[in-house]
Amino acid sequence: MGRPAAVRAQGITKCFGDVVALDGVDLDVAPGQIHGLAGPNGAGKTTLLGLLLGLALPDDGSLEILGTPVKRALAAPDGVAGFVDGPGLYPSLTARQNLAALAALRGGARTAGIDDVLGEVGLTDVADDRVRGFSLGMRQRLGLAAALLTRPRLLVLDEPANGLDPAGKKHVHGVLTRLADQGATVVLSSHRMDDLEALCSEVTIVATGRVVFTGPLAKLSAESGELDYRLRTSDPEAARRLAAGVPRLRIAEDSGTRPDAEVLVVCGPVPALDELVVRLVREGVAVRELAPVVSPLEAAFLALTEQRETSR
Repeated sequence: MGRPAAVRAQGITKCFGDVVALDGVDLDVAPGQIHGLAGPNGAGKTTLLGLLLGLALPDDGSLEILGTPVKRALAAPDGVAGFVDGPGLYPSLTARQNLAALAALRGGARTAGIDDVLGEVGLTDVADDRVRGFSLGMRQRLGLAAALLTRPRLLVLDEPANGLDPAGKKHVHGVLTRLADQGATVVLSSHRMDDLEALCSEVTIVATGRVVFTGPLAKLSAESGELDYRLRTSDPEAARRLAAGVPRLRIAEDSGTRPDAEVLVVCGPVPALDELVVRLVREGVAVRELAPVVSPLEAAFLALTEQRETSR
């Protein structure tokens, strides 16, 4: 018999006064998966993450975390960790002291692992510095270290890459990927589509409190329709001529009017793009870049959320 779902939510509704934050949300997250949560500001992402952490109860619907039904607030099962709206830290304490205080609140468990988790998130060199001097990205990494201290089976993170420089983001991505490889489940929200594409096998998009898509990234990309692609070649004039002759492929109006414009923007289905590449190679034109102007995830995100907003 397989492991139970890390998260199973059915018909979740949550209101704050007259504001409906979540409206009939379903969510299934398998063990060992990094699952992304995306949506506009005010879509309900943080509310949903708070429910997963046991900070509140839904007004309606059912919620199971790690196979355990959640019946009351502040009663998430063992093995759940994370943060919403940024990690809660003591600015007057050092990074090491913050983690020691957290370990003490949890009965002193894993005090010996403090140095390990500081090393995992790349904060060993500043372990004895006071947190008040930390940058936003450093505080995010310390919050992740605090969550890792319990060796969670479900890690819930709200914008974990917020404020991170490229090196810090790469470090955090590595930590989350290793956790998933070891069987832990990660649910994270992000406004950065590139982060979600780099990390997540599946994504859920919410808009105005409802799920407008959930599933594998490949399915979302397939449903995103025709995209604009940026084409850079060794012979821009020949590229424009060949692109104009490919059925179902059009040259974007804002692609530049000069035949020798360095970058050509074309739009069409993938088979038409494949045909263009074949023709370019046949003519001896080197393809130096062929990439979406907007990623498939971002294009689908904009289409789905804008459609939801206009249908309200």
